Formats: sequence, structure tokens, C-alpha cells
Amino acid sequence: MKSLSYLNKYFFKYKWRFLMGIVFIIVSNYFGVQMPLYLKTTIDDLMQGNTINSIESALILSIKLGGVYMFFSLCSGFFLFLMRQTIIVMSRLIEYDLKNEIFDQYQKLDFLFYKKNKTGDLMNRISEDVGQVRMYLGPGIMYTLNLIVLFILVIMEMVKISPSLTLFVLLPLPFMSFMIYKVSSKMNQMSMEVQKEQSFMSTLVQETFSGIRVVKAYSREKEVHDKFNSSAKEYKKRSMAMIMVNALFMPTIVFLIGLSTILTIYIGGLKSYDSSISLGGILAFIFFVNKLTWPFASIGWVTSIIQRASASQTRINEFLSLQPQIINPSNNPFKLIGDIEFKNISLTYENSGIEALKKLSFKIHEGETLAVIGKTGSGKSSIIHLLMRQLDPTSGQILIGGEKLSEINLDEYREQSGIVTQDVFLFSDTISNNIKFGMKYNTVSKEELIKASKQAHVHHNIIEFSDEYETILGERGVNLSGGQKQRISIARALIRNPKLLILDDCLSAVDTETEEIILGNLKDELIGRTSLIVSHRISTIRNADRIIVIDQGELIEQGTHSELISMNGTYYEMYMRQLNEEND
Repeated sequence: MKSLSYLNKYFFKYKWRFLMGIVFIIVSNYFGVQMPLYLKTTIDDLMQGNTINSIESALILSIKLGGVYMFFSLCSGFFLFLMRQTIIVMSRLIEYDLKNEIFDQYQKLDFLFYKKNKTGDLMNRISEDVGQVRMYLGPGIMYTLNLIVLFILVIMEMVKISPSLTLFVLLPLPFMSFMIYKVSSKMNQMSMEVQKEQSFMSTLVQETFSGIRVVKAYSREKEVHDKFNSSAKEYKKRSMAMIMVNALFMPTIVFLIGLSTILTIYIGGLKSYDSSISLGGILAFIFFVNKLTWPFASIGWVTSIIQRASASQTRINEFLSLQPQIINPSNNPFKLIGDIEFKNISLTYENSGIEALKKLSFKIHEGETLAVIGKTGSGKSSIIHLLMRQLDPTSGQILIGGEKLSEINLDEYREQSGIVTQDVFLFSDTISNNIKFGMKYNTVSKEELIKASKQAHVHHNIIEFSDEYETILGERGVNLSGGQKQRISIARALIRNPKLLILDDCLSAVDTETEEIILGNLKDELIGRTSLIVSHRISTIRNADRIIVIDQGELIEQGTHSELISMNGTYYEMYMRQLNEEND
């Protein structure tokens, strides 16, 4: 239950709904308890022979008995309805708040968090785990409070009728409490195992669906199915083990309640001989015991709910308490002007221990287009991660206009930057909204939209669709070619009119002819704009103001295209190799 204490703040937030729910529980159970008491009084009167004197009086008594009993039943049912409307609705409101809190936390957590955690597991926590917690907040709380209130009211009335008989009836309860304690511990352990396996299964499904084209291209459907089937069997095995414990628990609870009923009839019958309890009292006891049957029998179910919720909330708390390593350190206004400088930057990835950059130093002068080229794994993408402050360097400093990147207003810095990532991501939305996503307030005119699309050389492709810019894209833009997705991503960055433009190998999926057109369109856009172009293709970067060559995280050459060619070094070798490949 310790993990569930995190939810107390929500109970306080919705305290009036919660308190009203408790009031409705008390009132509903009060009327429920009055029904057996009224039957007791009526039967005792009948046994004394003073109530019925004629057929007419018997009819009146029947109508009165039925009417009063129905009145109590309707009142109990009405307040039961109100109880559900307050507590169950409260649980839905908390579920809404909790999901929003988790989603906000997901967005706050930094790049490294997502490198360490799997998407399927994160999705499972915001969906399945929150659903389990909601069951605790609604039915779990409601049935527990209902049992407590009903138990107190019933025991009070039972003691009034016969303290000694009450004691005999309650004898099975200590055994029940012990069983609940033992089963709760077992259920908690089993629930954690079930949730872990479910997260693994969710991750497997998410990865399979995301990479379904690769799966089909390599005809690996059977292997993927076998892997999923193995996980599903393990999930079923663990779930069935938990269900077995719960299934054995419920009949035992019902048996103990039944034992209480037998004790009521037997001992009550013995006591009736010396008139220490009336026949109406015995009947009331039987009704009271039966009223406790479902609440006590539901203890097993509620225990399962609470243990599942506890396991789920533990998993949720694991990252709700995490603080992002990279936060916005300042709210002061910031304007992106001046040079950008990397000073003795080193970067070692925490999760893998790979040293991506080694004492790297270079400058991007204001209004200059700097290109970075190097082999795969040389550290090009790491430079972009650092420049956008998705990561902080292990050592060294990054200066923006003379100010430390780690000290400036990060939100405003990113607002003035535009980036086209190597791994293009498009949303399942219209083409226009995907391009407009680059604007904070989504206030983009049709002319601006078309202009950015033409600059990215994708306008002519878009208007070929029947719905043009309102065409709905499939997941990750599945109904577009790789080149079209890259060009839409370029348009998304250009429409921001950023002061710093970063292009991360964003033309790798287009042919050389299209590349020339796009670069020609971008030529005017890059004049006076600080730009960083990262690529492994020399044709993409040859017109940059300055080019640096990276190898194994170190700067080995720099200069213009012609200067680097004249050096006859690594850049020259790359140029000749790519030139030969094009000629072939």
C-alpha cells in the first residue's frame, strides 16, 4: 500500500466527492440495516399474537410490511446509486489527471530516458497500469468503505440483539483476516510478475507493428509469431497462477460466511428455548450474516484489485519521481545571435560507455553554413544532440553568442532553431498539419505553407494527392516515399524561419537530381542564416562556407570544399570514392 500513498493528493483534490461518497455509503447501509430490524419487530409481534385479529388486519399488515420494506429498499438503492456516482466518477477524474501527469512527465524526461526505456513498456504504464490503479480508486475504495460501514452498523445491531451470539458468529473472522494477509502478499508478488510480462509483450507488439515491412520483407512472420506466442503463454501461465490463488480464496470466504450462518441458526435455536433471543432476532441475524456475505466474499476480489494497483503504481512511481537531467535553467529572454562554439567537447554515452566525441573544438560563425562530414559512427549525430542540448557533454563547453548553452533559456533557444532529423517522423495527421507542426501557435497562411513546400521541392508531389494538403498520412507517413517524407520534414523546419537551421543527413533518401533542386532552393534561404549541415554525401555539403571532417569523434580536417580536395586527405578519398560510385 506504500506506493498507493502517492495518490493521496488526488483524494484531497476531490475531497468533497470522496466525503459525499462516504456519506452516501453510510445512508445506503443504514436503510439496508433497517430492513432486517423491521422484519424482526414484525415477526416478534406476530409471535405474540397481538398483531393479526382478522383477515383484514393480515392483509393490512402484508401491505404495510411490503410497502415499508420496499421503501427501505428504494432508499438504500437510491443512495447506492449516488455512492457510485460520486466515488466511481471520482476515480475516472483521478484516472484522467494521472494519465495527464504521466504524459507531462514523459515529455519532461530527456533523451537519455528514452534510450534506456522501451516504448511498449512506457505505453503499458500509461494505459494498463493506470487502468489497474483506477480499479483501486473506484471499486476497490468503494467496496472497502462499504464493507467497513456495513460491518460496523450490522455488528452494532447484532450486539443489541444478542452479544453472545454475535461472538459465535464472528469466530470465523480471525481465520479470514489471516488468509487475507497471506494471500495479499502472494497476490502482490504474482501481480508484479504479470505486469512485467505484459510490458514485454506490449513492447514486442509495438516493435513488430512499427517494423512490419521489415518483418514481411524477410519473411520472418513465423519467428515473430513464435516469439509473441512464447510471451503470451508465459503471460497466461502467470495470470492463471494468480487466478488460481484468487479462485481458491473466494470459496473459502463464502464457506466461512456459511459457517457463520449455520452457527446463527444452531446457537440461536438453542438460545430461543430460554427466550434469550426471539425468533425475529434469529431471522434478523440470518439476514445480517447474508448481508455481510458479498462484502466479505468480495474481499478476495478487492484484495486482488489493490495488489494489482499497488504493483502498477510502483511501476508508475519509478519514473514519476525521476528528474530530467536537462532542464531549462533560465526564464530570461534569449535571442539567438553571435557565433556558436564547441570548446574541447568530449562525450561518453552513459548507457554504452562509448566515447563519441574527444576534445572536439570548432566554431560556427553567425550567418555561416558549416558542414560536418564523416564515416558512420564518427560522432556527427552526437554533435547535433549536444547542439540542441538533448545531451550535455561529459566535459567542455558549448557557447551560444558567448553564453553557455547550459545557462541560457532553453525553450526560447529551441524556438529559434529548426532541425531536420535523419530519422524522419511524421504524425498520423494531414500533410498541412505535419508541416505546420513546426510553428508554435499553428498560425500559418496557405501562402507560407506552399512557399515552404516549394522550397523543400515537395509541393508538386502534394498536389498530386486527391486531397492535396489535407491528405491524411498513415502511421509515420507510411503512404509516402522516403524522399517525400524527408522533404516534408524540411518544409516543417523552413516554415519556422529559424535563426539556426540544422540539417541532419536529410537528403539521403532523394536522388542527386532532386538533391540539386532542393539545395538550389535552400541556397538563398541559407544566406545570412547560421546553418549546420551534417551528411555523409559530399554532394550535399560541397557548397557550404566551411566543412569539417570528423573521424572517431575527432576533428581531422577543415576548410572549404576546394581546400579540402587540395589536401589529398580523408575528404579527398571520400570525394573520389563517391565520384566513382556515381560514374559506375
